[in-house]
Amino acid sequence: MKWDWVLGSDEVVESRRREPRAGTPVPWPSWFPAECVDTVRATGIDQPWLHQVQFADLAHSQKHVAISTPTGSGKTLAYLMPVLAATTGAAALPSGSSARPRFTRQRPTALYVAPTKALAHDQVRAASAMAPSSWRITALDGDSDAEERRFAREHASVVATNPDMLHFSVLPNHQRWASFLGGLRYLVIDEAHRYHGTFGAHVASVVRRLRRVCELYGASPTMLLSSATAPNAAEFGGRLVGEPAVDVVDASTAPVGPRTVALWKPSGSLRQDTARLLAGLSDDEAQTLAFVPSRAGAELVSVAAQEQAAQPAHIASYRGGYLAMERRALEAGLQSGEVRGMATTNALELGIDVSGIEAVLVSGYPGRLSAFWQQAGRAGRTGQESLVVLLARENPLDAYLLDHPEVVFDAPVEHLVLHPTNPHVLGPHLAAAAQEHPLTAADEKWFGPATLAIAEALSRQKVLRDRGQRWFWTRPDRAVDHINLRAAGPTPVEIIEQGTGRVVGVIDHDTADRTVHPGAVYLHQGEAWLVSQLDLDDGSAFVSRFSEPYYTQAQSRSDIDDLSVVRQRNVLDLEVILGRVRLTSQVTGYLRRDEITHEVLDSTPLDLPAHQMMTEAVWWSVPPALEETLGWAPLEMGSALHAIEHTAIGLLPAFAPCDRWDIGGVSTPVHPETGLPTVFVHDGLAGGSGFAAHAHDVAQQWLEATLQRLETCECLAGCPACIVSPKCGNANQFLDKRRAAVLLRALLLPNR
Repeated sequence: MKWDWVLGSDEVVESRRREPRAGTPVPWPSWFPAECVDTVRATGIDQPWLHQVQFADLAHSQKHVAISTPTGSGKTLAYLMPVLAATTGAAALPSGSSARPRFTRQRPTALYVAPTKALAHDQVRAASAMAPSSWRITALDGDSDAEERRFAREHASVVATNPDMLHFSVLPNHQRWASFLGGLRYLVIDEAHRYHGTFGAHVASVVRRLRRVCELYGASPTMLLSSATAPNAAEFGGRLVGEPAVDVVDASTAPVGPRTVALWKPSGSLRQDTARLLAGLSDDEAQTLAFVPSRAGAELVSVAAQEQAAQPAHIASYRGGYLAMERRALEAGLQSGEVRGMATTNALELGIDVSGIEAVLVSGYPGRLSAFWQQAGRAGRTGQESLVVLLARENPLDAYLLDHPEVVFDAPVEHLVLHPTNPHVLGPHLAAAAQEHPLTAADEKWFGPATLAIAEALSRQKVLRDRGQRWFWTRPDRAVDHINLRAAGPTPVEIIEQGTGRVVGVIDHDTADRTVHPGAVYLHQGEAWLVSQLDLDDGSAFVSRFSEPYYTQAQSRSDIDDLSVVRQRNVLDLEVILGRVRLTSQVTGYLRRDEITHEVLDSTPLDLPAHQMMTEAVWWSVPPALEETLGWAPLEMGSALHAIEHTAIGLLPAFAPCDRWDIGGVSTPVHPETGLPTVFVHDGLAGGSGFAAHAHDVAQQWLEATLQRLETCECLAGCPACIVSPKCGNANQFLDKRRAAVLLRALLLPNR
């Protein structure tokens, strides 16, 4: 095999091979139009698989249903069958159905919603190939011009879009979409497992707003969800679309090709090893994707791989923040095979379906098994031999996985967590819904029992106007413009080249002060830019080209207060509490580091605004008796707590469906209420995202693993595999690994 040199490397600590498996084909459904059978067969699909027909039958019967099967199992055809049958005009609704639109002369339509533009465009290509020539499908996103938008409204049978476009364009202008929405038969939500946390709560509100508007025009669309394998797909799917639960088809009957998955412990740095494998596999003509966790990392891996490859022009990078023209060119190069190696963020995890991908490199565990297998599934989609390599980072979680490979190979994927009733998210969407059509008590049907209380609060805040229990938006601006679906904060910040006014890229508003603060070095497509000015109110950062050999790292501080207990439990001999907290955080400065040695060159203070939010946290404290027994000075106790905090945060994704960027932590020698030394691990979303609550449920396994990592890591004084964190706000100062292990053992097992 062309990658024997990879599997034979000393860095491979464990590998598993999956043998090929045959599929279970079945006849086409009797209700599926003959002309559609012919067009699908013309693409090389002679018969569907059993699970595809099971899903399609439920959908055709107007059942809200999710298909939850592995990547490459043919989910597209499963939901395309009922959509084609409804929108080609060749099939009637099932007998007894009450879902026929009120305006019978309206054309039957369907909406396909994907989390990324790339995936939506790819589905347009795939669906068009399977449909009759008279069928009209189009993509609708921020890159669509006026004529394309008019075609979508007035002529398309199916529109492929993303949640942002529904939120910012379709719903605020629903009167112009009345014909399309009045005929809506199906809403397809692809890659539904991506809609968790902040983004998921926003999308759940958008779906409810859409269903509410459709009802105004006489339509009641059936919800079709496509998701990677998830053990709670029925409950999660119901929360996403506003139902108690949805039906689920989760047993794949599709064939699978041979695949080898290897765990790799880098001999050098993670970035160097990822670049070396990407260059080598590309030179061997194995089309390869390297998933890298950060935008800057994807750029740097691409540059390093180009320097090592025999044909550097065949290697590129891809990430969010690129402009439309750049994205389309890179996607076309990957489809044609001109690009053989690509370093990418998870922007391509759900992106275009490239049949030629033979190898996938996952540079650092992505935080969730579901995300890892989603990325792994990009390889070998047409049944060819494939390779997946998980390269471990130097952090507690990846080190734990190398020691426990069964967690990767044998453990079930995580439950999906979604809190659509988070008032910090739901409140602004109720304001948007009121602008679309006045809110009433009947809207509890869509938004839940907290609807009236939130509407009344919005009225008191002068956001809405109450006119006899009907709430109206009376302001001249648009409510949707105050909501950023991809975060809990305002709209993204544009990064603008000083002098030309050219937009280089965009970045989330909530992370801007860490990434594009004055003096920061910002990377885009391998080019470095120096930030001269950040204006958060205006949503802009100004940059100029830069070539000095250093990079920057933001420093910050966090404080927690105003605690209220939700619940508490004993974990061995330690009391662990879940409660509400107020978090105050502020970027206070930045370090300049040498890009080769990573040595700190200097530190620069910054005067940026502090941010506050209420959220949920799990915490534990050192009892007074133990504090007295240890007799440590405040700095010694603080250094031990800080190290425990880092290790616990790094390991939590092994036990909860999150990654370390979804959560944060604060450790303090003095609890603001009790005065005790305390460690907090909190949700990163205002109002809470459920991860702290889940951490409280699994606290014993989580904290035992934290203690094991502290005690078994082979380093002497602490390293990235145990206590050193890439997201530490004070550059990993004041960490004490030895005292952390002593303290956590004394907390959990005081008599052993």
